[in-house]
Amino acid sequence: MKLGELLADIPIQEASASLDADIRDICYDSRRVMPGDLFVAVEGLKSDGHRFIRSAIEKGAAAVLCQRRPEGDIPYILTPDSRRALALVSAAFFGQSAEKLQMVGVTGTNGKTTSTILIKHMLEDCLGAKVGLIGTISNWIGDREIPAERTTPESYDLQRMLSQMVSAGCRYAVMEVSSHALALDRVEGIRFQAGIFTNLTQDHLDFHGTMEGYAEAKARLFTQCGAGAVNLDDPWAALMARRADCPVMGYSAEGRPEAELSAENVSLSAGGVSFVVRRGEEQAPVRLAIPGRFSVSNALTAVSAGLLLGIPLKDCAASLNRAKGVKGRVELVPTPPDFTMVIDYAHTPDALEKVLRTMREVSDGRLVVLFGCGGDRDATKRPIMGRIAAENADLSIVTSDNPRSEDPDKIIGDILAGMPADAPRQVISSRPAAIGWTIEHHEPGDVIVLAGKGYETYQEVNGEKRHMDEREIVADYLKKSEERTT
Repeated sequence: MKLGELLADIPIQEASASLDADIRDICYDSRRVMPGDLFVAVEGLKSDGHRFIRSAIEKGAAAVLCQRRPEGDIPYILTPDSRRALALVSAAFFGQSAEKLQMVGVTGTNGKTTSTILIKHMLEDCLGAKVGLIGTISNWIGDREIPAERTTPESYDLQRMLSQMVSAGCRYAVMEVSSHALALDRVEGIRFQAGIFTNLTQDHLDFHGTMEGYAEAKARLFTQCGAGAVNLDDPWAALMARRADCPVMGYSAEGRPEAELSAENVSLSAGGVSFVVRRGEEQAPVRLAIPGRFSVSNALTAVSAGLLLGIPLKDCAASLNRAKGVKGRVELVPTPPDFTMVIDYAHTPDALEKVLRTMREVSDGRLVVLFGCGGDRDATKRPIMGRIAAENADLSIVTSDNPRSEDPDKIIGDILAGMPADAPRQVISSRPAAIGWTIEHHEPGDVIVLAGKGYETYQEVNGEKRHMDEREIVADYLKKSEERTT
């Protein structure tokens, strides 16, 4: 592809590179540059691509797209914002694939993963369509799963995946759209047919600084949508609607009268939720096999997406009745019948509180929670999560999550600072050992929540991802326990 074609939508301040140059590929990591590539120098959070321009040229880059003029005899194109430019040239390189798909974007702190999986199921179930999905747990092109490294990939990787979806015959792409992706222009240039906001609670303040900054980043989605839907039960919904450049529908699991879409006659059980979904005079019964009051909101998120894409209400509801659970989201783990154990990804204060309140509603015995907090992330939420665990569970087992480069005991200390000194708790730094202790000391009727890891099958320690699947740990412990007693 000619360089000039790639730059058609990019503001150019000056250039020394020939616009007739043939470009083999686009690269934003100098270590991966191949001869004939366009190297885009991006200012990252930890390093600046402009420092590696000379290295990219030495490896054969045909030209450099940058926002600071490089030194020396280097073929370059100067643009005001190279991160935004990366998104636009990537879209051009992959043939504007987003324009060939019906794009659905879901943003919010919690509920994105479950909601997008339910939306994918609904589109496949109701329309018989082939659907792509981009999200936290994994990416999907129809039935083919691709591992995910982050919630929303870098713009080049995102555009490549959208191109693969088009080639595979997908008609729709459903995306979790993170606040980082919006703030860092990873979805720049993509027009979403439907954009949906779930909720906003404390997270990522190490990046956004304040809740207001976090909310404004999320709200950018609604400047790129043809139609939107917001959860009116969340106080930040009004800001999302104000920032929107499209019609916005409101939905409510709490029966707010101003909501266009609402849930009535809600019933909760350990096996899931049931309710009646109403839109004006239309109504339909829903039974979703995922326990928890928040499952009602996630179901309404999926229904709102279906409605915005033209699926009748009764078909949306019927599809949810056929949907299954989501890995790592209130996921039941096989255990002996005298106690119940669930795995949940809850790693924010709001999510932890919600899952504990959810399981309290369906529990007759003790509620036990095992959790930690991630290292190299927002440390202010650690004591908050300690307090929430102490207030909502009968026993807390405080352990490690993904310590990354931090000392696990330091993280645990931060958590304990938020817990009253007399709160029932056990501190075990090793997560596998903590799980074993919890099972060994369970009481009949206990409901045990393993919070924080969810779908993850690893633990990140000192930059290394070590295999650790809580399902395997539980199964192995129960097997050894059975062998000891026989």
